[in-house]
Amino acid sequence: MARVLDAEYWGVYEDRTLRVGVFLYEWLEAKRPALAPNTWAGYRACIERDLVPAFGGMLLLDLRPKHIDAWVSRQLAAGRGRTTVHHAVAMLRGALNHAVRTWRLRYNPAKHSVPAKPRAAVRTCWTPDQAAAFLRHNAEHYADRLTHLFEVMLGTGMRRGEILALHWSDVHLMDRKLYVRWTLTAVNNGKVHLGEPKTEASRAWVSLAPRAMAALHRQANLQMAAHADGRLEGLVFARPDDSPLRPQWVLDQLRKRTAELDLPKIGLHDLRHTPASIMIAAGIPLAVVSKTLRHSNLAITVDLYGHLLKDSADEAVTALSIALDRADALLADQASGGVFQRAA
Repeated sequence: MARVLDAEYWGVYEDRTLRVGVFLYEWLEAKRPALAPNTWAGYRACIERDLVPAFGGMLLLDLRPKHIDAWVSRQLAAGRGRTTVHHAVAMLRGALNHAVRTWRLRYNPAKHSVPAKPRAAVRTCWTPDQAAAFLRHNAEHYADRLTHLFEVMLGTGMRRGEILALHWSDVHLMDRKLYVRWTLTAVNNGKVHLGEPKTEASRAWVSLAPRAMAALHRQANLQMAAHADGRLEGLVFARPDDSPLRPQWVLDQLRKRTAELDLPKIGLHDLRHTPASIMIAAGIPLAVVSKTLRHSNLAITVDLYGHLLKDSADEAVTALSIALDRADALLADQASGGVFQRAA
């Protein structure tokens, strides 16, 4: 009765038998509908690999900041990557926030224990010359579906999952546009899932330049020639049996073909960063680049590519200086005219 009255007073209903491991699995299962399959699998792997061995046997009510801080110190001292440790404790903090919101805990013991997020590594982007050389090499030595896939990726900035999930029903060649409706994910490069795009802004129309249009036309001809009835349906880029391409296989092919030209090693997502960097270098306004890449807001584009705006910043302050010089010269001319008038 005392515990019940205390819970009513504080608004927290403490379960004195619930252990951290059980709570984490319950929380993860409740999160499943809101997470992409590969994200959910990543969360589960982190719980099983790190959080349950460290805290799973403890009562949820007994977990304290000192326990979490000590684990962080041991992991870093053992050489674990700061990014891995940051993600693990950030996930624990998120789960314990849920415990606070559902009145299982009075406070979140991980609230101040998340180590600083490491600075993101500088992204590798190809120059226009390198990108053009890669595309020409593909066309001359392969001329296959990946040749056309890489052309469309570099020509639109589409994400890996979006290009692998693209259906012919969403390609409108007459209008020179395609619609991003699906994204493909593979859990541990195993089971493939088709789901909704990353954000609401991601589900949008994408314009097609002549090069991307030509690549899609070639891919259409390639696919129709492979079917006796000449049909054009299903996935745009697929295996011969029309099943989805495996992301890891596409990445392996990218690396193989990149190595053949001795180009800087990049990943599939860098094929999205490269067109962004080329557009910015060409002087395209950042707001237009953001819209083209279908970012949720302009701040994301600035965070990702702000370091590429160095020349734009030089141009901006130069324009400011020129404007001030012109205004100052005009004032000087007016002042000189006033002196002559008074002298007369």
